[in-house]
Amino acid sequence: MPVMKRLNQYLKRRGDRWNYHRRVPAVYQSVDPRGAIRVSLDTASIQIARARRDALAKADELLWRSLRAGKPTALNSYETARQRAMSRGFVYIPADDLAVEATLDEILDRLNKLDVKSHTATSDADAVLGLVKPTSVSITEAFKIYCEKICAADLKGKSGTQLRNWTKVKRRAVNNFVAICGDLPMDEITRTHAKQIFDWWSGRVNPTDGSKPLHANSGNKDFTNLRILFERFWDYQGDETRENPFRNLRFKNVVYKDIPAFGNEWLQDKILSTGALDDLNLEARCIVYALVETGCRPSEIANLKPEHIVLDHEVPHLKIRPQANRELKSKSAKRDIPLLGVSLEAMKQCPNGFPRYREKTDSLSATLGKHFPTRNLFPTVDHRIYSFRHSFEKRMLEAGLDYGLRCKLIGHYNNRPEYGDGGSLIFRRHEMEKMTLEYSQPNF
Repeated sequence: MPVMKRLNQYLKRRGDRWNYHRRVPAVYQSVDPRGAIRVSLDTASIQIARARRDALAKADELLWRSLRAGKPTALNSYETARQRAMSRGFVYIPADDLAVEATLDEILDRLNKLDVKSHTATSDADAVLGLVKPTSVSITEAFKIYCEKICAADLKGKSGTQLRNWTKVKRRAVNNFVAICGDLPMDEITRTHAKQIFDWWSGRVNPTDGSKPLHANSGNKDFTNLRILFERFWDYQGDETRENPFRNLRFKNVVYKDIPAFGNEWLQDKILSTGALDDLNLEARCIVYALVETGCRPSEIANLKPEHIVLDHEVPHLKIRPQANRELKSKSAKRDIPLLGVSLEAMKQCPNGFPRYREKTDSLSATLGKHFPTRNLFPTVDHRIYSFRHSFEKRMLEAGLDYGLRCKLIGHYNNRPEYGDGGSLIFRRHEMEKMTLEYSQPNF
C-alpha cells in the first residue's frame, strides 16, 4: 500500500462528492498517458473516500510497475482488478459467479457506476464486471509470494539463521511436490495431486525395497506446510472458500521418540571429567559447560550478547532476551538464570559471549555433533546436545523445585496462575544450589 504523506492526499472535493485526483509520476509517464487522473469516488463520506482512494492508489502502483516491466502479469492484473472494483464500492466477483449470484438490479448498479469517458473505462469495466481471470501462478511462484508478502509480518524479527531454518522445511515440501507432480499452477492442484504426495511419503515411511524408513513426522510436516501454503495463498487472493486439496492428510498414531536426558553420573564422570572436551575450541567448550547448569537451548547460549552476561552482580546471571534481529522461541523464553558451578566458570572465560558461533548455530551443531560421538560422550544413539536441557529439567524435578520456578528457569509456559516475578535471583540461586553438580576444574 502506498504511504500517504497527508491524510487526504489525492482527494479533491467537487460539490458534496469526493474525487481521486493524482498526476502520473514522471517516471511512469512514458507508459501511462493519462497525465492527470481524476476518478469520482461516488461518496460524500470522507472515511469511505479515503478507503476507496487507498484502493485506487494501490491499483495504480501495481499497474505502473507491471507496465514498466513490459506488460501486466497475471497476478498484477487480477490484484489491480480487485482494487479497482473495491474503489468503486464493490467486491470483485468473477463474471461467471456474478451471472449466477447477482440480481439484475445489482448488475445494473455496477454498470451505472462506470464512467465510459474515463481513460481507464475498459479496465474499470473488467474489474466491476469480474472479467479478469484469477491469477494462475505456479506453486513455486506462490511460495515466493508466500515468503515475501503473505508472511512478511510473521518473519519480522527473525535473524538470518532463524529465517533460513523457517524457510528450509517449507521449501522442502514445495520441492518434493514439484519433483512428484511438477510445478503446477495453483488453481490446477487437486486432491489427486495431494494423494500422490501422500502415497509417495507412504512409500518412504514404509519402504518395501529394503531401504531405511523415514519418520512419519517428516511427511506430516510436508502435508502441513503444503496445506498452509495453499490456504494462505488463496486467502490472499480473496478466494477464502476454495477447498484445500491437502485437508486432513497426515499419518496417524505417529510415535515421537523423545530425546533422553543425561544422567547425573554420566554428566559428572564423562562430560565433566578432566580432558573430555579438550579437543574442542574454547568457545565450543565453554558453550557445553554453560548448558550444564542453565538448561538453555544451544542457540540461546551461542547468541548471547555481552550485555546479556551479567557477572558483576551479587548473583551472576544470564539474561535471555529477544534481540533487534533475533526473536526468542516463545514469550516464556525471556528469563534470567543464575550462573552456578561449571556454567559460571565457563561464562567467566567468555564474558563477551561467543562471536565464533553467533548466528552460526549450524556450525556449532556440526562441531559438537562430531566431537561427542567420537569421544563416546553420548550414552546412546538417541542422545543429542539437547539432552543437556532435558537433564536440567529432570534435575530440577528431582531436587524438588517448585513447578512455577521450573517453568521460569527452563523458559516454558506456566499454565498455572502466576503471581509475582517468579522469585528473586537470590531465591533462584538458592533453589538451584540443590541440584548443582560437582566438577573437576575444567581445562580452559
